[in-house]
Amino acid sequence: MLDLKGKVAIVTGSATGIGRSIALALADHGCNIVINYTRSEDEARETLGEVERRGVEALLAQADVSVDDDCRRVVAAALERWQRVDVLVNNAGITTFVPFEKLDDLTEDVWDRIFAVNVKGAFLMARAAATALKTSGNGAIVNVSSIAGIHASGSSIPYAASKAALHNLTTSLARVLGPEVRVNAVAPGFVETRWLERGYGERLHAIRKLVKQKTPLGTTAGPEHVARAVVALVTGMDFVTGQIIAVDGGFLVGR
Repeated sequence: MLDLKGKVAIVTGSATGIGRSIALALADHGCNIVINYTRSEDEARETLGEVERRGVEALLAQADVSVDDDCRRVVAAALERWQRVDVLVNNAGITTFVPFEKLDDLTEDVWDRIFAVNVKGAFLMARAAATALKTSGNGAIVNVSSIAGIHASGSSIPYAASKAALHNLTTSLARVLGPEVRVNAVAPGFVETRWLERGYGERLHAIRKLVKQKTPLGTTAGPEHVARAVVALVTGMDFVTGQIIAVDGGFLVGR
């Protein structure tokens, strides 16, 4: 198992939700953390405090991952502080909640912004960190995707399409960054987060009930379930690359 003590991980979109849980889980293993946020500075600072209480160091980095200069600045800040980057978790993502049948509600701006963050952002961060990750000697990238990219479901058509593209990007990066860097993705299903509460509103209860009925494990996930999968890919699966790991309680296989 890879020892993360003293290593450095950049976790994008880590002020809240799944990203926050990933940052804390990596910190629990002794990893120093770059906490990235776009707008949620207060919550990012709370996450910073939680990370530091675990006895490791942390750095705040405000950046929009869809902007190349911002991505390079985040990596440069990590290198200036610790002279290394060992892990990159591309967790930052956005969506617009639009029922699939409402095609006319999907403007070009919606498509462009979702792909800019969910796909281009992951590429830009990977490119910015590639040299440092290769130098690490045991670098790892984990992209946080969604079963929407497999199942063509979720919050909207462009969101699902962006996650399918992220799966393809994961495969491409695994090919070109190996053998020094392993690149994998986790694809969560329904995860209990504020994101879904805000997006689905009153429909959330019915959706949650349906998901539980169709999931072999009979329940929904919390952010910590996704975080554990990320840690497993980083620390234990040292001969795994280019893979998409569904973290969905078996929803995709159904029952």
